[in-house]
Amino acid sequence: MKNPMLQAVSLLLEKLLLIYNFKLFSVGAPGEDKARSSFHDINSFHRGDVLEVPRTHLTHYGIYLGDNRVAHMMPDVLLALTADKGLTKNVVSNKRLILGVIGRVASIRVDTVDDFAYGGKILVNHLDKSLNKKPLLNEEVAQRAEKKLGITTYSLLWNNCEHFVTYCRFDTAVSPQADKFCEILKIIIRDERSVLASALLGLASVVCLGLASYTALPAILIPFCLWMAG
Repeated sequence: MKNPMLQAVSLLLEKLLLIYNFKLFSVGAPGEDKARSSFHDINSFHRGDVLEVPRTHLTHYGIYLGDNRVAHMMPDVLLALTADKGLTKNVVSNKRLILGVIGRVASIRVDTVDDFAYGGKILVNHLDKSLNKKPLLNEEVAQRAEKKLGITTYSLLWNNCEHFVTYCRFDTAVSPQADKFCEILKIIIRDERSVLASALLGLASVVCLGLASYTALPAILIPFCLWMAG
């Protein structure tokens, strides 16, 4: 059983990561009503390749299965609301995606290359160099991706699209993007100015909302924890 405090901290970190990368879901994300062009040369992709599309802050990843099909993990709140595959097979919209992240529900689904990229530039197997890991054979990568198809839990920190492709490609589920966010968060926490800022915010909440347990405790505990961490 997980420690309740650890679960609370994990949930807070995930929500912070969602806010930090919010532009990803509002700029160039699937489901917006804008024209898309089919400019990707799918003949240059091989079954088992890792495809990645850089967005505003995050990079989206998928595994090419051949025949213009890409397996990728997408948060989708609709999965928790209906079992109608006719509704859930459509390209995931912004609202479905954001609420899926909050609800921690996703699916590893198959879409066309254009729907996966949504007008973005595709990089092929770029993770091989950035992670400096030896990949599995392409056919094994594709088969691992196909076995993972279906509904899954979602976590920005512990189970996102990058974890999915690194598991398939390298047999190790890692996410350098999530690791980078945690490193940035550690720098912020260790900055003494964060203690002062949190103390001032806590004081402001007490002044505006009155002295009560739900205002006083965070106003005291948050600066104290940041001070101890620093």
